[in-house]
Amino acid sequence: MTTVRSTLPDDARKVACEALQDTLVDLLGLSLVGKQAHWNVVGPRFRSIHLQLDEVVTAARDFADTVAERSAALGVPPDGRPETIAKAFTLPAPGDGWVRDSDAVQVMVEALQEAAGRLRERIDATEKADPVTQDLLIGITAELEKQRWMFDAENFPR
Repeated sequence: MTTVRSTLPDDARKVACEALQDTLVDLLGLSLVGKQAHWNVVGPRFRSIHLQLDEVVTAARDFADTVAERSAALGVPPDGRPETIAKAFTLPAPGDGWVRDSDAVQVMVEALQEAAGRLRERIDATEKADPVTQDLLIGITAELEKQRWMFDAENFPR
């Protein structure tokens, strides 16, 4: 079996790929959180929230693919197996059963805010190690923060 060789020195690759793997877990988990809420949301704003949740799911899945491919390009196989995600995922998520529209919005605000905060830490960590990975993380953060803002506006005023 051959392995993909990285263009980065080992120490920089380690930093970049840890940031990418942690981001992959957050994104895949976020897509599952969004789908769970999407399937179970109820309330007067059902349709708009239902559709908005799909926007987050699509973005998270697309970014997850890009993040995984970046890791592979750096010579580290990404790990998106269900057991890996289940073991490592810690973002807020809805409970079982139906989810009131305002509760679905709130859990998405919290999950997106926490995910963006973690991404900002990874942006700092990858600044010197790999500016290309850092740039990727910056773009993802911008979109997740936009989605967080859009959900937060749904519950205004509280």
